Amino acid sequence: MIERSQVDVNQTWDLSHLFETEEAFNEALEDLKGKVDGFQKEYEGNITTAHQVNAGLATYRTLLEQRGKISAYCNLAVSANTKDKEAQTRAAQTRTVLAGLDAKLSFFESELSQLDDAVLEEARENKEDALYIERLLEDKKHLLSKDVEATLAALGNTLDAGYQAYNDIKFKDMHFPDVEADGQVIPMTYNSFEGRMQSEANTAIRREAFKVFSDTLRKYQHSTASAYNTQIQKEKTMATLRGFDSVIDYLLDRQKVSRELYDRQIDVIMEELAPHMRKFARLIKEIYQLDEVRYEDLKLEVDPTYAAKVTYDEAKQYILEGLEPLGEDYLKIMKEAFDNRWIDYAETIGKRTGAFCSSPYGANSFILMFFTEDMNDCMTLAHELGHAGHFQLAYKHQNILDGRPSMYFVEAPSTTNELLVEFYLKNKAGDDLRMKRWIISQMVAKTYYHNFVTHLLEAYFQREVYRLVDAGKSLDADTLNDLFRETLAKFWGPEVVLTKGAELTWMRQPHYYMGLYSYTYSAGLTIGTQVAKMIQKDASLANTWVEVLKMGGTKSAEELAKAAGVDVSTDAPLKDTIATIGGLIDEIVDITKQLNA
Repeated sequence: MIERSQVDVNQTWDLSHLFETEEAFNEALEDLKGKVDGFQKEYEGNITTAHQVNAGLATYRTLLEQRGKISAYCNLAVSANTKDKEAQTRAAQTRTVLAGLDAKLSFFESELSQLDDAVLEEARENKEDALYIERLLEDKKHLLSKDVEATLAALGNTLDAGYQAYNDIKFKDMHFPDVEADGQVIPMTYNSFEGRMQSEANTAIRREAFKVFSDTLRKYQHSTASAYNTQIQKEKTMATLRGFDSVIDYLLDRQKVSRELYDRQIDVIMEELAPHMRKFARLIKEIYQLDEVRYEDLKLEVDPTYAAKVTYDEAKQYILEGLEPLGEDYLKIMKEAFDNRWIDYAETIGKRTGAFCSSPYGANSFILMFFTEDMNDCMTLAHELGHAGHFQLAYKHQNILDGRPSMYFVEAPSTTNELLVEFYLKNKAGDDLRMKRWIISQMVAKTYYHNFVTHLLEAYFQREVYRLVDAGKSLDADTLNDLFRETLAKFWGPEVVLTKGAELTWMRQPHYYMGLYSYTYSAGLTIGTQVAKMIQKDASLANTWVEVLKMGGTKSAEELAKAAGVDVSTDAPLKDTIATIGGLIDEIVDITKQLNA
């Protein structure tokens, strides 16, 4: 791990796409302050006609676009280097300014919601504003008074204290000792454990690394639990203020997803996928000749001696070739991402863990990840590029208020990309059984394990947490540990030994601070699996998929899926996807038998 200043600049993203200089950023922030003051002066208390509604929304959209770029610029800099004090100071100061501006702007939606329906219906005749006004009419019963909405907006930075505390604990306070095992002394960081050591083929090193990692996490379990409890108590308060009996209903309302769809996604996977994944665990035990399969053994490669290193340039080639069915316009976005430094993939000290894609409206996308020359990284890159392609297309064809779809759908484009690249590599393997087994194992151990197991278990745990909160409970580390251990035991059964430390896995994910996000990974991958399979059978259907991506948030998640040929109003796509996973595992088992023979 090296300092950010020591890496080739081409391995980092280029934030000058947002603002060329610090001076330009500061000027944009000052300009936004003046524009917001002018907007408030012109419209607060003065909106009475449909024309004023339409004119106000046109200006409002430009303010949101400028705000988004400003926010992205300062937050992305911190994500790339959490130890950069100058970037941290800029981000903190900017968040405070933006919270104040949000408070000033909050009057607009409140006043629109109080207008006569006749005025709003007339304003809906403007195509650009129709969907926003339709949703405003649906949601007005949950809006609070103008003064209360302004107060909540002004407190935005404070209300995010839980997530800020979580990040401070994880990135500033947590330091890991070296791992000493099998005659080796190996330095460890959060990223090196999750990126490499948890899949280390040497059992002694892998298990000791898990112990060192877990022992360090345990020292911060109470402060992390306090941060998480702050988040969920805030959500409960917001749900109550807006007239919801349950936190879950409040968060699902923001996604425009029914409770039935949410519960089905969790319950069906928990019940029907578990037997397939237990079979996969038994295969790991057999291949590595383990005395028992422990929790820390589940990320092992099926064939660790075969997996060749994948360079960044090779990954680029695989991705571009795998995504060819999506057409030249889509590939143009992918090529621009590679060529114009949209991707920050260097492995540096202080960089945020995990991977994400940020797409500020009116700008290119920005992808943060670690590339360690593992095929997992190739799939992660394909995944994040799926987000980039989606939002570049959506924002090109929809305005900023209509650009983002429901969170339920957000992971469909990203996982479709993963699968298309994996299908391409699988076909490329031909009759090479070892190569084919390796590719299929990547599909199971990376794409499906990550989205259908890791995030599913998070989602099940999160639902139990919210049930306790709805019952008036406050949560501490012991309660959270017990809940997560029970969740793991329910899924893995007697096949997997839950080593001490497995229960602390809830501490590792930031998704709990982002609403009901975790379950949407499996929802998106359900859609993604069906779409990728359809494109494999008929390449012309790729055009339909690209057209769906352009729709952005103009339709509900169910409508978007249906437009792509996937009917998620039934459990058929979900059950077929689970069967697909089971089929892939059976294929790995069968090929393993052939290779052993």
